[in-house]
Amino acid sequence: MVASEIRALFAVASRPEVVSLAGGMPYVNALPLDLVSELVADLVTSRGSVALQYGSGQGDPALREQICEVMRMEGIEANADDVVVTVGSQQALDLITRIFIDPGDVVLAEGPSYVGALGTFSAYQAKVVHVAMDDQGLIPEALAQTIYALQAAGNRIKFLYTIPNFQNPAGVTMNEVRRRQVLEICRRAGVLVVEDNPYGLLGFDGEPMRALRADDSEGVVYLGSFSKTLAPGFRVGWALAPHAVRDKLVLAMESAVLSHSSFTQLAVGQYLATQPWREQIKSFRELYRERRDALLGALDVLMPPGCTWTRPAGGFFVWMTLPEGLNSKAILPRAVAERVAFVPGTGFYSDGGGARNMRLSFCYPEPDRIKEGVRRLAGVIEQELRLRDTFGTGSTPGRAGVDTPGPDLA
Repeated sequence: MVASEIRALFAVASRPEVVSLAGGMPYVNALPLDLVSELVADLVTSRGSVALQYGSGQGDPALREQICEVMRMEGIEANADDVVVTVGSQQALDLITRIFIDPGDVVLAEGPSYVGALGTFSAYQAKVVHVAMDDQGLIPEALAQTIYALQAAGNRIKFLYTIPNFQNPAGVTMNEVRRRQVLEICRRAGVLVVEDNPYGLLGFDGEPMRALRADDSEGVVYLGSFSKTLAPGFRVGWALAPHAVRDKLVLAMESAVLSHSSFTQLAVGQYLATQPWREQIKSFRELYRERRDALLGALDVLMPPGCTWTRPAGGFFVWMTLPEGLNSKAILPRAVAERVAFVPGTGFYSDGGGARNMRLSFCYPEPDRIKEGVRRLAGVIEQELRLRDTFGTGSTPGRAGVDTPGPDLA
């Protein structure tokens, strides 16, 4: 496990005068906090003896039934017996990796991929092989070629890790045709799919897309979370897995934490049972859409030529590519000095890639602050371009390995 060399910079970036386009923190102030407060108080009064006691290693049965209702919005028909509640979906990812990975095994992941997943895979000594994406998500032909080459060389591929909706960090979404192709490729190759879907209900246009798990109940482990649609402070996520995998997950969960927090599970269950949570998700979608539009509009107006970026249809993130000769990690200290922060692209690759990329988050700052942050960032990039044109490329290649900034930035 490697400590991030940019943690100290982000300690500075958390100051109020710095516009942070780095953090992937949901805007929890949009919740009806007074109602949540009443709900929690009532829970202690009415069910305190249960809420404050040990619970089941698999999770509260009533909450698992409610999770099945949430997943039904993405076409998943599931039995609550196959749901395992976890401490956020991050723990589900850790448990899946613990169950399947021996040192040297291969995990396939989109390039770029979620920094928290890469840190987990690295901790269990997996070899991460990235598969190329474009604006329509994971490229099936690249996936098939990668699987064939690895298997021909004698590598053990344990699973494909994918974020099909509004991917972190790239913001792109896998289209329907590719979803079917990816499932078929993995089915033929005997490769499990781990579908991580924290943003699936936060699309800005139309209904939620059909989950991969909806079309393959045996070959897909689905990971979900209430961190983005309710609040990350509850730390309630889940895994939906085939029976045999489910059993191992429960054993691994009990080994890791003995039991979950009954209190937070019952609080989430009470919220789902008594509050208009679908309407709250719609409110989040509108709020994040406004902020997405503010970021994209500012980028269109202010960024110098040579910069390109994705245009997400949901979620939290935009993935920007810098002009040739610029290095995002080298730029970061200068950006923080100008009171704006982002996450360098190298943190989202296991092989040192992403030097010309940066992740920009629009979920937390107000729209006016987003525009001001882009103005500051554009000024830094323009200065870097002038230095490049005067002195040539001064970029330092990103080092190989996972560079995790911390949970508030994941």
